[in-house]
Amino acid sequence: IDVPGFGVPTHAEAKDVLAGAMLRYARNEVMQGPVQAPRGGINDKPTVTLLGEMFPADPVGIAHLLAPMGLAAGPVVPTREWRELYAALDCVAVAAIHPFYTASVREFQAAGRPIVGSAPVGLDGTLAWLQSIGEACGVAQAQIDVARNQAFGAMGGMLAAKPIKGRITLSGYEGSELLVGRLLVECGADLRYVGTACPATPWNALDAAWLVAKGVQVQFRASLEQDLAAVKEYLPQLAIGTTPVVQAAKQMRIPALYFTNLISARPLMGVAGAGSLVQVVQAAIGNKARFDAMSDFFGHVGAGHASGVWNEVPQDRPEFRAETRRQLERLLKKRKAEEMG
Repeated sequence: IDVPGFGVPTHAEAKDVLAGAMLRYARNEVMQGPVQAPRGGINDKPTVTLLGEMFPADPVGIAHLLAPMGLAAGPVVPTREWRELYAALDCVAVAAIHPFYTASVREFQAAGRPIVGSAPVGLDGTLAWLQSIGEACGVAQAQIDVARNQAFGAMGGMLAAKPIKGRITLSGYEGSELLVGRLLVECGADLRYVGTACPATPWNALDAAWLVAKGVQVQFRASLEQDLAAVKEYLPQLAIGTTPVVQAAKQMRIPALYFTNLISARPLMGVAGAGSLVQVVQAAIGNKARFDAMSDFFGHVGAGHASGVWNEVPQDRPEFRAETRRQLERLLKKRKAEEMG
C-alpha cells in the first residue's frame, strides 16, 4: 500500500490517509470473495462503525447508548488488526466521531454506508446524535426515544448543575477540539474560543454551528498565532492548548493544560466524559494562586533576553536583535523579488 506523507498538515489527518488506503484495499478484497471473520465472531446486532481514534472507554460508553435501539458499536477505525477492516465495512452506518477522516469517509460511501457526523458528547450532542444514528439505521422512533430518554436520565442531573465556572480558551490538533468545546459549554464553562488545526468538513458543521450559536469563536486550520491571539484577547482563567500555547499562557500567569496529554487522553463520550472533564478542568482553574505565587517569586528571571541557562549574568544585546531583523527583511525582499521576476 503506497501512502504519501507529504503535505498532510496534522498527524491525525495522516492516520486518515493510511486508514483510507487500508479500507480501499480491504474493500477490494471483499469484492473478490470471502474474507476472514472478526476474531470475536460476527456480531448478532447491526453495528455502527466508529471513525477516529478515541479513549478506550469511549466505545464501551457508545455501545451502552446504542443498545436500546438494538444496535451495537462496531470496530474503531483505524483498526488494531487487518480483519477488523472487513467488520468495519460490514456496518449499517458510520459515526464520524472525528469528522476530518475524509479519505475513510469516501471508502465507506463507496461501500454504500451512510455517514453521521458529530458525537454523543454532552446532553444536546448525545440526544441529537442518537436521533441521527437511529434515522440512518432505520430504527423506529419509539426505540430512538427510549435511547434518548435513557441518556437524558443518566446525564441530565450532572450537566444541569453546570459544575465548571470559569472563562476558557481551547486549541489543539487532535481533531476532537469542537467536541470538547461542546462539553465544556454544557458543563457551564464560559468558552470564548475553539481553534483546531484540522479542517472544516460536512461532518463537523453541526458542532461548529452549535458553538457559534453559543457565542464561541471557532477557527478551523488555526495557526499558532491565532491561538495565541485568542489567549491575549480573552485572558482566560484556563487555557487549554498545544505546548507553545500552554507555555505562553503560563508566562501570563494563566493556568493551562496541554490538550493532547491531559484532555484528549480521557473519556469524552456520555456520562464518563462529562465526569472526567469536570474534574481536571476544575482542578486546573483552582491553580491560579499557585501561578501568581510562582510569578511573584521568580519575577523576570529567565524571561525575555535572559531566557535559557547562563553561567554569567545575562546581558541584553539589542544590536543583535536589530541585525537579525535586518537579515530577515533582506531575505523577505529577496524572496519577493524572485517571485515577481
